[in-house]
Amino acid sequence: MKAVVSLNSGSSSIKFALFTLDDAGNLVHSAGGKIEKIGIEPSLAARRADGSALVERTWKDGADLTHAQLLKDLFDWAIEHLEGREVMAIGHRVVHGGMRFASPRLIDADVLAELDALCPLAPLHQPHNLAAIQAVAALAPDLPQVACFDTAFHHDKPEVAGRLALPRALHDQGIRRYGFHGLSYEYIARQLQAIDGELAGGRVIAAHLGNGASLCAMQGGKSVDTTMGFTALDGLMMGTRCGTLDPGVVLHLQTQLGMSPDEVDDLLYRKSGLLGVSGISSDMRTLVAHTSPEAQEAVELFIWRAAREFGALTASLGGVDGLVFTAGIGENHAEVRKRMCERLSWLGLSIDAEANAANAPDISATGSRVKVLVIPTDEERMIADHTLAVLQSQR
Repeated sequence: MKAVVSLNSGSSSIKFALFTLDDAGNLVHSAGGKIEKIGIEPSLAARRADGSALVERTWKDGADLTHAQLLKDLFDWAIEHLEGREVMAIGHRVVHGGMRFASPRLIDADVLAELDALCPLAPLHQPHNLAAIQAVAALAPDLPQVACFDTAFHHDKPEVAGRLALPRALHDQGIRRYGFHGLSYEYIARQLQAIDGELAGGRVIAAHLGNGASLCAMQGGKSVDTTMGFTALDGLMMGTRCGTLDPGVVLHLQTQLGMSPDEVDDLLYRKSGLLGVSGISSDMRTLVAHTSPEAQEAVELFIWRAAREFGALTASLGGVDGLVFTAGIGENHAEVRKRMCERLSWLGLSIDAEANAANAPDISATGSRVKVLVIPTDEERMIADHTLAVLQSQR
């Protein structure tokens, strides 16, 4: 049996999934899991597709273990547990593809060098994405690897949605709005076509709400506009990222408060968002349950900003027919969905309280002018499908 592995390497976690090629040539999810709490106390959990446990392990004294070291341990374990499968290739989520990479690419030294040059545009993600590629290359140099880009889904959005109001020469150098979470939005667009073809052909705003958060306006399953721009720092308030910010604040931090570029980078990417406003946590579950005014203010600001940006994207689409919640917060936090939808009631949008509390696939209230769905995303599936397509194109 042949198989494809998806790797999604982030700043503090590595998600992975194994897909087996069946007799009809389709990829079937066989197993998956993640290594999390990297840099603190790494732990590995993997399960078969039926939910049964394959392995659970914690590195109690593993705070200093790197992504590469943990990937080697994962690689060694996987070799013993492939159960007769032959891995054809490994596909990777790569956050930033820049101007050039609009579709998945087989990775070679030249591609890797170009992607490395984009690290300053996605400092929380790109270095870890590339570290995983390099680690796999060291462990299995002959194994094909494919890069799947989070920016690619937005590559064909209208030109006006990609521009910043800066001199044209800077735009031509690549300082423009790219958009991210594209693998998630591509999966949602595909699922929506299967669930409700009529809605998929209309005006839909997908809300990828997690530790990283963004919205995407889609018309006919294609990206029209999105909240993230030049970097994944833009747009919505996030777990530790500030989202959209008056650029004058950055100038003030540097010129008046004497902060260095590195200090500003650390503040905006790692110490802001839910964590910065609450002073408690970047985790929505913790904050929703917390009674302090600071925690509640952070949650309210997250919802207010998301609803505000939803209104802006409604203008980009000229109206809206559907809202899709996805990712960790979007899929699991009924209270956040409820409060966001209350702020959007002016659009004729309303939800069914019981369906929402149950995390039902369709949480629209009877008579709602906007259909509201909850669709779990699956970036690993998109990575695997793209990887297989690239392999087949090489034949």
